[in-house]
Amino acid sequence: MKKEQFQFTIEAGKAERHYWMDLWRYRELFYILAWRDIAVRYKQTIIGVLWAVLRPLLTMMIFVVVFGKIAKLPSEGVPYPIYVFAAMLPWTFFATAFSDASNSLIGNSNLISKVYFPRIIIPAASVIVSVVDFLISFLILLALMVWYRYLPSWQMVALPFLLFLAFFAALGMGLLIASLNVKYRDFRFVIPFIVQLGLYISPVGFSSTIIPEQYRVFYYLNPMVGVIDGFRWAISGGTTGLNRDELMISLTMIVLLCFIGITHFRNTEKTFADVI
Repeated sequence: MKKEQFQFTIEAGKAERHYWMDLWRYRELFYILAWRDIAVRYKQTIIGVLWAVLRPLLTMMIFVVVFGKIAKLPSEGVPYPIYVFAAMLPWTFFATAFSDASNSLIGNSNLISKVYFPRIIIPAASVIVSVVDFLISFLILLALMVWYRYLPSWQMVALPFLLFLAFFAALGMGLLIASLNVKYRDFRFVIPFIVQLGLYISPVGFSSTIIPEQYRVFYYLNPMVGVIDGFRWAISGGTTGLNRDELMISLTMIVLLCFIGITHFRNTEKTFADVI
């Protein structure tokens, strides 16, 4: 074994014993990677900002026409554009964050193969970009509320907590798929399918109350159901449905996803540099 390889093995072994402490030691790398991804998307371009606005806006318009005008599904007393856009916010955040985190290791393969650091920093930093997208899209929701003269209420203070849940739902699934994507590159084709399927099985264009009551427990196993209904509840001032059981099931599923994602990521992380 070469001296450089031997030294790297020793350093990696030491770092392995202090992995979670290293996350704090390498916090500057997290900031650098997050800022780099934000700059790449938004610096000297209007496409990034427009995409953050147009993507949920156009999807909302389609859902309003299909579910609101044609299917005439109920919106629980909330103007349908606001009803749909309130659901599009957390879903778009989750979909973007999950996709970016899932592909982040492949996109940073050169960095992974050259130096040791806790690899979990890469997918975590990629999720931060989606927070910026969310804040931009949130301005559109505020504009809609002004247009429809729909005043916010105190329940909106719950939005940071609900965004926090969406963040960890995306990170947990992103860590799992990212670690699988390193070894099995076919998973990059699975990611768009998961996002597209999730959009239609989540209560974005419709209310979760239309699901037959006997099936709702199984429907709530989708962790984004509680988050989306929570956003609607917060923005509507409590007029839309959200029950404690639904939120607890979503919270439990998010914790489970994070546990599975982190566990699998940590178990396979030591092989990333060799495989990637």
